[in-house]
Amino acid sequence: LAGTRIICDRKFLLECKNSPVARTPPCCLPQTPGVTSLAQSSLVKLEELKEQNESEEAMPGEWPRHMVP
Repeated sequence: LAGTRIICDRKFLLECKNSPVARTPPCCLPQTPGVTSLAQSSLVKLEELKEQNESEEAMPGEWPRHMVP
């Protein structure tokens, strides 16, 4: 199994880290839910949790459902 070995020095790699190109995703990158963007089900779960937290904050005298003794 022969392959090409690419050798870069430390200075070059550290310079690449600060490059603007390294900080932005490529323009032609496809949107894959759960890989390059949040999965749709994750977004729904986040909204549900946010609503639940807001409703628990609105009722300060009551125990949260998951902590009922």
